[in-house]
Amino acid sequence: MHQYDFLDIAATAVQRARKLGGDEVEAFLSFARELLVEVRDGAVETLKQAEDRGLGVRVIAGGRLGFAFTTDLSAGGLAEATGQAVENARQAAPDGYQRLPDPAGDYPELELEDPLIRTTPIEEKIELARRMEEAARAADRRVRIIETATYQDSETEVTVVNSRGLVATTRVTRCGLYVALVAGSGEEAYTGFALDYRLRYADLDPEALGREAAARAVCMLGARPVGTRRVPVVLDPYVAASFLGVLAPAFSAEAVQKGRSLFAGRLGQTVAAAGVTVIDDGALEGGVASGPFDGEGVPTRRKVLIDNGRLAGFLYHTYSAARDRVDSTGNAVRASFKSIPEVGTTNFYLEPGPYSPEELMADLQEGFYLTDVIGMHTANPISGDFSLGAAGLWISGGQPARPVRGVAVAGNLMELLRDVEGVGRDLRFFGSRGAPTVRVARLTVSGR
Repeated sequence: MHQYDFLDIAATAVQRARKLGGDEVEAFLSFARELLVEVRDGAVETLKQAEDRGLGVRVIAGGRLGFAFTTDLSAGGLAEATGQAVENARQAAPDGYQRLPDPAGDYPELELEDPLIRTTPIEEKIELARRMEEAARAADRRVRIIETATYQDSETEVTVVNSRGLVATTRVTRCGLYVALVAGSGEEAYTGFALDYRLRYADLDPEALGREAAARAVCMLGARPVGTRRVPVVLDPYVAASFLGVLAPAFSAEAVQKGRSLFAGRLGQTVAAAGVTVIDDGALEGGVASGPFDGEGVPTRRKVLIDNGRLAGFLYHTYSAARDRVDSTGNAVRASFKSIPEVGTTNFYLEPGPYSPEELMADLQEGFYLTDVIGMHTANPISGDFSLGAAGLWISGGQPARPVRGVAVAGNLMELLRDVEGVGRDLRFFGSRGAPTVRVARLTVSGR
């Protein structure tokens, strides 16, 4: 992928920082190449290729943490970055929990590279986006505008070396498709979208995504509000995964330690309905966030966070684990070489249950199938309260009957978890978050 020997550069950086006074030193190197193609009306609107590489150096000296990064991987660049990291450590406040991880025993064996992503000509990747756009238009004559049909992929190499003897390196390729469109009838219009990200190029299905986006938009034409009421609500997988994303920070041990988590002080307690199991798995086969190790070189693994309704654990990196005197769960994430690790999720999902989406609706005389929400970012991850713009299909006699929009749904995330009545078997991932269809006993739907 590049002309640099990352292991040699990392070892040199660690040695330099140790000689300058670092008690513990870590070198984190990454190289990334990305491709983005946007097609509109069959023509390429955007074609962007980018590369990014660099080194981040963490130094612990006397319990003080220092960090610096550089994109200059020459001897001079390494000398400047390591010197700056050591100097930054000298200026920091001491913290007895600062430490780096020990070498790992074994890393999970994962298939993370697809040669097709690297070798397929750009012209064929452009054609995938065109096919997706064509399928969306062909799906229904009411599809008026394709806002974007996008293909993207990336190749990433990461190397982590520290002064405790840890050495880890990996390469990952990923690819994905996204389409957004507008369907209309008369003066009415509604948007639809679909997305899919994979580790394997051959797993992408542009026609299916085009049809899905068209269906999401067309089914909402003719939508109108309903009167305010409390009814059972069935969450579409995308909406369920979005709610799960709001909950994600609450599973961070850092948030718990700072009292900024809904789950603080509730370990071992029942926090959700039976049948609700939430998992984070950095070693999930086929997961787009999978890797053999995290941002510190700690092996990734499967963690059950909520086990059949019971709060079973939290996510840790090395620092937060030291504070609680436990082991890291392999959940140190880094945005890039320019930042230090933070606690974060990997492949984060709600485990599927036994029901089909149709079975979750079959006995509902009245309810709301929620397919779209607006303002999820406004949900409070600490109190759990939310009030969101909503759209979907009104359920009548166990069947989706008519489209609804211009309403809001309101509630609390903890109550939402406890009120889950059924979990579908149709688990679907949207990037690194996944969920199946979920039925909730009641939510307030505010309309006219």
